[in-house]
Amino acid sequence: MNRIHRHIFANVVLTCGAAVGMFAFVLMIGSALKDLLGHVLAGQLPVDTVIRLVGLTIPVVVSYAMPMGMLSGVLLVLGRMSADREVTALRASGLSVAWLAAPILFFALLGVALSVLINFELMPRAKVAYERELAQAVQQNPLSFITPKTFIRDFPGIVIYAGEKNGAQLKDFWLWELDAQNRVKRFARADTGRLDFDARNNKLVLTLNHAQAEVRDDKDPENFARAQGAAAWEQATFDLPLGKLAGAATVNVKQQWLTFDQLLAKWRQLSKPDAKVSDEVRAKQRMRVQITIQEKFATAFSVLSFALIAVPLGIKISRKETSANLGIGLGLAMAYYFATIVVSWFDTQTALRPDLLMWLPNIGFQALGFWMFYQVDRAKA
Repeated sequence: MNRIHRHIFANVVLTCGAAVGMFAFVLMIGSALKDLLGHVLAGQLPVDTVIRLVGLTIPVVVSYAMPMGMLSGVLLVLGRMSADREVTALRASGLSVAWLAAPILFFALLGVALSVLINFELMPRAKVAYERELAQAVQQNPLSFITPKTFIRDFPGIVIYAGEKNGAQLKDFWLWELDAQNRVKRFARADTGRLDFDARNNKLVLTLNHAQAEVRDDKDPENFARAQGAAAWEQATFDLPLGKLAGAATVNVKQQWLTFDQLLAKWRQLSKPDAKVSDEVRAKQRMRVQITIQEKFATAFSVLSFALIAVPLGIKISRKETSANLGIGLGLAMAYYFATIVVSWFDTQTALRPDLLMWLPNIGFQALGFWMFYQVDRAKA
């Protein structure tokens, strides 16, 4: 790598690194506000737990920030070089656009490799650790998760509401029990109540005073004519087990949170005949695994796709248009992710191979990038 290539490479590394950091910070703040702010304001999470949880979001947000950071960083570097006439001088010396782009594309390939590592290893492990850490906070301080005038949905199949809370004492208490389709099948309300934590049995014990309850039909809970009746008690006790809510074994690990080895093992398992599952169902489940794998690879390769577009686009613009450049970069990134969403709509159409369709946005962006390369290379320096 000669001196010019080293100069371009160093500038691209620094600028893209800063851009990735900026986008990751914005996404991380948004994620923290969405998932943690309510718990923090309610005093449900200590400061050290919040810091660890925010740190665990870094691999997740970086996987989305890298393509946008690459696009914005290359646009800024080449825009500055174009404004300072460095690109004009280099092309007047007979150097092609491809030669100028070599260090940038090399860095983009490194970014692809890093993105593959993040998408298949770092991000899944961090996401599962994040969910476990948040779930364990319930076990450590379960009573704090009952927030007044808030619908509490942290307990599987149960929604809780309390109008007032004073320590363990509750007022205007409501409890709804939901079925698998989130329909109310039973509910109870009470004027007052008390919530205690049974550490030995790892459960919350709810004692209601002047309680009323209604039981609906399990098969058709929304048909009030088939309600099984109502009941009233002077005092009633309910147990809310925390075993299904807290602890490592209870985290509902989504398919996107699996590592490459776990996805491959699941795909192989679904490839084997199973008497309990029909071939059609297994084929759809196997296709979902394939979609997840291809989507992770395609997202990683979007770093290269964005770099291919950013190089000719950056040469055509100048430093004076920095704000417009960032707007163009953001618009292109949004277009890519929108195309990815559109492709995901066909995830149930196994005949169309939706796993391979995940590569269409990359193919389109790379084709556009090569066409722009050709157009810029043909133009006079």
